[in-house]
Amino acid sequence: MKKKIHYSTIDGNSVGFYALVAILGLVVAIGLGAAYYMEHHGHWVTGMNNQIVWGMPHVFAIFLIVAASGALNVASIGSVFKKYLYKPLARLSAILAIVLLAGGLMVLVLDLGHPDRLIVAMTYYNFKSIFAWNIYLYTGFFAIVAVYIWTMMDRTVYEHSRKVGIFAFIWRLALTTGTGSIFGFLVAKQHFDAAIMAPMFVIMSFSFGLAIYLLVLLYAYRWTGRPLGDIVVNRLKNLLGVFVAAVLYFVVVKHLTSLYATEHHGVEKFILMDGGIYTFLFWVVQIGLGSILPLVILFTSLSKSRAMIILASILVIIGGMAQIYVILIGGQAYPLVMFPGMEVSSTFFDGVVGQYSPTLPEALLGFGGVAVALLAVTFAIKVLRFLPESLADNVIDPHFVTEKEAG
Repeated sequence: MKKKIHYSTIDGNSVGFYALVAILGLVVAIGLGAAYYMEHHGHWVTGMNNQIVWGMPHVFAIFLIVAASGALNVASIGSVFKKYLYKPLARLSAILAIVLLAGGLMVLVLDLGHPDRLIVAMTYYNFKSIFAWNIYLYTGFFAIVAVYIWTMMDRTVYEHSRKVGIFAFIWRLALTTGTGSIFGFLVAKQHFDAAIMAPMFVIMSFSFGLAIYLLVLLYAYRWTGRPLGDIVVNRLKNLLGVFVAAVLYFVVVKHLTSLYATEHHGVEKFILMDGGIYTFLFWVVQIGLGSILPLVILFTSLSKSRAMIILASILVIIGGMAQIYVILIGGQAYPLVMFPGMEVSSTFFDGVVGQYSPTLPEALLGFGGVAVALLAVTFAIKVLRFLPESLADNVIDPHFVTEKEAG
């Protein structure tokens, strides 16, 4: 027999809560100050230049946008695929998706140099540009997920939650496909031009979003003293392991197919062998720390410890940031091969590897976007009923019996 799940707000009156809000608010303020500094002094105070036009803020923005889509995956499993165990987790999943997208877009807008130029992007559309399509995808995501939350929280419209959930699931796939297609459609960059970028970004979103969701869930229940059983944690950590393995598979396929084509041999050698910081980030951080080590933790007895699950989730996030950095910055740094087999040089840096060193204001703006997302979800669970009062094993699983009951 299924037990009724009760949702409630958190008290939010403790010293720890106010300390968390104060710290996150301070990071947001510092991020806004960094954005003002870059806007006031100009682009030259950043590490970006005419060769590397997308810098560290874009790494944070893209990571948060991709993770937003993946954070909704938990809700989708419950609504679309009718998995009862995931349904109590759906509300937190949906609100986390909204705030992560908001944090990512905040970084993106504040890095425009003149944020008012967003008005131009919203009123004049070039439908041959994937960027123009993404504006519809991002704004639509906000609206659809907001309606999805409404159908989950209002009993009078709850019967429509699965229909809206299916629509949200399709939309989020389109959103992440659009983000990946930004790179897949850019033929002017040797490392970008690949159709596999779109599906790879979809599975990356599953991994990044679930890692963030798992951390938020674990800390939310630890800090509020609410029961969180092993059944939920084990199910989510196993799912995270599958997604990490899938991302690793796509990365291998992407590089193997690029190595098969002679035109990509140069950029592959750059990323895999001779790229300096990009090679280090790829092999050590993305593959080693962000993929292999989390898989070892999640699929061995180490995962019996929740501290190790937290570590694995953090490593997945760090590896994901490194992956975006290698794709975005490394892909821009390698020069376009205009005449295969020929050496090209000019005063416009043709044939020269682009140089980029992220500056402190860029990083602070990125962390400001992360803080916006965390601050928003903190307030959300304080004022609205997003968290179940208990996710104990005997509540979440109708077939659960204790050892004593089993005899």
